[in-house]
Amino acid sequence: MINSKQAPHSGGTVLVTGGAGFIGCAISASLVEAFDRVVVVDSLHPQIHSDGARPAALAEEAELVIADITEPATWDALLPGLSPDVVIHLAAETGTGQSLEESSRHALTNVVGTTQLLDGLNRHKNLPRRIVLSSSRAVYGEGAWKNSDGGLYYPGQRTSDTLDKSEWDFPNSTPVEMNAQEIFPSPVSVYGATKLAQEHILQAWANSYNVQTAVLRLQNVYGPGQSLINPYTGIMSLFCRMAMGGKSIPLYEDGEVRRDFILIDDVASAIVSAATSPTVQADPIDIGSGEFQTIGTAARLIANHYGAPEPHVTGQYRQGDVRHAWANIDAARDVLGWQPRYSLAEGIELLAHWIDAQPNVQPA
Repeated sequence: MINSKQAPHSGGTVLVTGGAGFIGCAISASLVEAFDRVVVVDSLHPQIHSDGARPAALAEEAELVIADITEPATWDALLPGLSPDVVIHLAAETGTGQSLEESSRHALTNVVGTTQLLDGLNRHKNLPRRIVLSSSRAVYGEGAWKNSDGGLYYPGQRTSDTLDKSEWDFPNSTPVEMNAQEIFPSPVSVYGATKLAQEHILQAWANSYNVQTAVLRLQNVYGPGQSLINPYTGIMSLFCRMAMGGKSIPLYEDGEVRRDFILIDDVASAIVSAATSPTVQADPIDIGSGEFQTIGTAARLIANHYGAPEPHVTGQYRQGDVRHAWANIDAARDVLGWQPRYSLAEGIELLAHWIDAQPNVQPA
């Protein structure tokens, strides 16, 4: 739960789509403190919620409506009796690799789900004061790199030909941090493309109706509470389950892939800040730890916790993955007054202790 000083009481009603998921549960207690009424809409998809039950981590005071955001009937049933002051739009299909094989599913939830929400708000004349969107660093794709002369360029998607040759980085180039104020989005996965579409749809709609928007581009979120059954997300929990079984963690590419791992507690405080801050900006805001770590560093910290063998490099790769990704968080500090609190080492300890305490967790 976030410290109440970070979530002043705003009053009114907040509507949270996908609010029974990993992030939704993490913000629910603070939203109950900040708002008079918290309404959560979630389909409880079996890929995340295997038993279809209300998550224990969801605050008791939050009202859970089990429904599909892509169906107009959901909004026609809900919105006549609900006037949200703030909408937090979390509902999304998130598997990068899965999105290549189930593109329609991702587009339906992420794109059509967003438009159905907006159409419902408009149809029932319930325009909120603000909409907060949880977007993703996936919108950047490979992002920008600097060439040998120091100039920025956008290399685009890595190809199977280069990856098969183990050419992981772009020649004579240096990666650059992701910053919405300077770097253009150029997604290289279906998932990233749908998240960018969400941003564009929301901002075009909100500008037309004078609704405030806060778009948060999240880096790699991990921590206690994340799904232990979803095979398409949660590399940190997967690594923990491998190490707890005494296995050496396999590292894709050369193990030097850079990522910005941010603990769920820090992500939750950023989203609540975006929902309750007196002002926000229309431009997207990057949310991360403020530094990068390599996949190998994260894996070694996890292996050390469990006394597992040293991680090993496999040379394998996954289509749709980008080489490096980390965030510039200056805008988050300046606009939201937010900054992360936890280091990677602290976050891994919290995650590992949580996993160890879960009943019937099987090594991966």
